[in-house]
Amino acid sequence: LTVDGVSYTFPLGGMTAIVGDNTDGSALFTTACAYGGPSNTLDDCGNVNAGITNGGFMVGAAYDFENGWSAAVGYAGDETNVMTKEGAGAYGANVAYSADNYGVSVTYGSVDSTTGTPATPDGEKDAYTAVNAFFTFDNGTSISGGYEFGDIGGAAATADESINYFVGISTPTGPGELGAAFGTAGGQIEGQDEELMYEAYYSYPINDGMTITPLVFVKEKAAAGNPDQTGVMVKTSFSF
Repeated sequence: LTVDGVSYTFPLGGMTAIVGDNTDGSALFTTACAYGGPSNTLDDCGNVNAGITNGGFMVGAAYDFENGWSAAVGYAGDETNVMTKEGAGAYGANVAYSADNYGVSVTYGSVDSTTGTPATPDGEKDAYTAVNAFFTFDNGTSISGGYEFGDIGGAAATADESINYFVGISTPTGPGELGAAFGTAGGQIEGQDEELMYEAYYSYPINDGMTITPLVFVKEKAAAGNPDQTGVMVKTSFSF
């Protein structure tokens, strides 16, 4: 048995606050995306780096303005040297608007650049901004999209920009949901060929407590000598 992460969420002066270990610094962020694919590559909806993640200590807070608008901030970093120059950390902020059938969000993340093994901060920072949106039609079909651009601190001028993008669609079909998406497979550095991923899934309930989601995917590897990948996965979700 492995504990993936531990966190505690609590109200704080009209806000919602969270502290945790091995929990994403963006845990309280709202990414405007209705796509529900199960893969770990495209489920970020293009918000790959701005939605800061974590391998240690995290803290965050969010506020719901109760008119569709919400805002959140977060920090994620090493379990030692918290919020110091000696420790690698990441700061993020998120603003989102959600309506009945559409939503938009903007997310910003600043991540300490590191070098060596073990990774140590090199004094540079990587900055990322992601814009996401979705729209749901009257029949339940949803279209989601996301675009992230980043500035890689300390990199050469010809390789200091990165992008991620994503487009996904999902629609009720029979007893379940059918969906498909394509997008970049990780951060794409300027001047390099893009690595893309395509996927399709069907999620359907077996009973009131179990959902099965088979998925097929194709991942294009742009690097020479790195072959494309085609695969199948099945996710089973339980609720009690």
